[in-house]
Amino acid sequence: MLSTSGMSAGSGKVKPVIDSGNQLLKINSITLNSPPYDQTAYDMVLNVESGPMGADFEGFLVDVNNPSGPRYNGQVGRVKFQRYAFNNATLPSGREVKRDEGLLKALINLAEVVGKRSEVDAIQANTIEDFVNKASTIICDGKFYNFCIGGREWENKEGYTNLDMFLPRFTAQAVPMESQEVENSKLITFNASEHVIALKNKPQAQAVNTFEPVSGPVGGDFDL
Repeated sequence: MLSTSGMSAGSGKVKPVIDSGNQLLKINSITLNSPPYDQTAYDMVLNVESGPMGADFEGFLVDVNNPSGPRYNGQVGRVKFQRYAFNNATLPSGREVKRDEGLLKALINLAEVVGKRSEVDAIQANTIEDFVNKASTIICDGKFYNFCIGGREWENKEGYTNLDMFLPRFTAQAVPMESQEVENSKLITFNASEHVIALKNKPQAQAVNTFEPVSGPVGGDFDL
């Protein structure tokens, strides 16, 4: 059966990266990445992958420093847990927000989705970096989960439109990540006008969400 899903008009090939929308994905790893505007803040990044895309699909290299090495069988992407980075701050109301506390609460949300809350609660770590590394090995179980992926469009130096992907907010009524086995689904239904912050004055020629994974010590690569 023919399908245009995942194809780009320019090449006709399936893109090696995921896009916004409702997706079935697995989390390969969870990493921390400091945004360029604040080295004390952290984005929690979910390095995700779709199911295998078929024999003709050419995914990104697992290790960009090994051109002859294996490639991902599915589309990949970096999805932030939330739009804004976690940081220490004092709100206008006077309430203090603590970076590490926010990151731990985010991990609780993920752990409860995958049914690993007790295992994450048992982690002992001296730093938030160590805690996230240990939690990643527990939460990233190789299983596929239903996601709702949103994002913010931005224009790169070449004038193309990319997508900074993040999860919509977890609430008691609706969630952006959910087990496939859940009986009463609360999964957020993707709505582009609600879940994607569009770029104003978008250029005519564009390639949405194009990137190559980069290697680095914090949140740069995708781990199988």
